[in-house]
This record gives sequence, C-alpha cells and structure tokens, in this order.
Amino acid sequence: MKPIIFSIGNFNVYSWGFMMALAVIISVWGCGRLFEKEGYQREWAMDLIVLMALAGLAGSYLLYFVTYDWGLFWSSPSQYWAMHRGGVRGLVWYGGFIAAFIPLTIYIKRKNLSFWKLGDIFAPYLALSYALVRIGCFLAGCCYGKATASFLGVVFPYVDSCSRYPTQLMSSAANLLIFAFLLWSYHRRRFSGQIMSLYLMLYPIYRFIIEYFREPEAMVGSLTQAQFISIIIFLVGALLYAWLSRRQRKQQEWAENEPADN
Repeated sequence: MKPIIFSIGNFNVYSWGFMMALAVIISVWGCGRLFEKEGYQREWAMDLIVLMALAGLAGSYLLYFVTYDWGLFWSSPSQYWAMHRGGVRGLVWYGGFIAAFIPLTIYIKRKNLSFWKLGDIFAPYLALSYALVRIGCFLAGCCYGKATASFLGVVFPYVDSCSRYPTQLMSSAANLLIFAFLLWSYHRRRFSGQIMSLYLMLYPIYRFIIEYFREPEAMVGSLTQAQFISIIIFLVGALLYAWLSRRQRKQQEWAENEPADN
C-alpha cells in the first residue's frame, strides 16, 4: 500500500488521484483516435471525458452519502467533498456511472451527435479507466475484500492485521479483459450501440461475482446494493442489445426489399 506516491512540500500526490488522472489522460487519447475515425472532432473527446469524470465523482459521492451517511450529509454538507486517506471519504461507482450520463446526454443533444456511436466509443475506455482506478484503490487501501486464509490474501495495515482478498486487483484484471474484448469487438460491431450494450452486460456480471469476495456494505435483502443494481443494469443492457440488433435487421431487410429506382 502506498496512499501517497510522493510529496512536494505540503503538497501530496495521492495514488488514487494519480491513477484517476492517468485514466482520464489515456481515455482522452484513445477515445480521441476513435472520434477521428468516426468523423468527429478529436477535441470533443476531451470535453466529454472531463465533464463525465467530474459528474461521475459528484454522483459517486452523492450515492455514498445517501446510502451510508445521510445524516452527516445534511448536518455538515461541507464534508460531502472531504478527501480521506489518499482517496475519498466514500465513493459508490454506480452513482458515478449513472451521473456521467447527464453531461453526455446534454452534450450529444447540443452537438447533434449519435448517442449510440459515442456510447460504443466510450465503453472500452470506461472499462480500462475502471481497471486503472482500482489499482489506485489497492494502493490507497480501500475497497478491500473479506478476510481469507488463501494464498491470494494481502494485509492492509490501515484496516487491520487480517489477510484479505485483494479485490481491487481482481477487479482491475477483470476489467482489463473486458476492455480488450470490447476494443476487439468495436472494430467488428454490426450495429451502433452494440459495444455499449455489451459493456452494460459484462460489467454487471463481473460486479455481481466480485461482491462475494468484498466486505458487504449496504444490503438489499440478501443481495448487496451493488449486486441489486447489477441485475437491473444487466437487464437493461440485454434488452438494449436485443432491441438494437432487431432494429438493425429490420433496416437491412427494408433496404434489401426497397424497389430500385428506374
């Protein structure tokens, strides 16, 4: 664990924030290349990624406080932005994921862009960014797993002396695989929205499974909050994939059956 990478005087560079910044930089570069291939301006990628990152952080904070510390949120709103242990007081990823759609939707409408095409561009790099940020979580010592006697166990000294599953690194590895698959699929996609739909199915599957290795937090019945939301997002992704695929087939059939001009 290394919550602080280095310090310059009183200024600390935290591992979580560093990995978050690295994820933004790589995403701007990668998405920018795909933007150009799709005929969009490369600069739009930077605009959108920065806006979505800021909205995502706000949404992650908000869902954390609503879920875990609602009383503190109302009694001391200033602590909403409190940083803690090189990362944050609390973040819930699904809150950030949902909040990021707000600036994305507004930007798309103003620029008259294709929502499905942009979703396909961002999906692989969303998985890559998540993988990088989870490395930051490991270095910061947050988002750790349950105690285990397995050889995989890691001791997080800021938590306790128990050997625990390094669920941060497990999450990072899983999302690197998702990134590789989505990027490979991007160049072979059959319809707009396919890659985004695949992400909406693959991420929830990973998240549902990894929750069994993490320390349980908020519960919804017998499921963790993340597992409950994962089921909903998976169903949305599956229905979206089926609808977009069917729409593409109908468009192809219409084009093939359209009478040729004389």
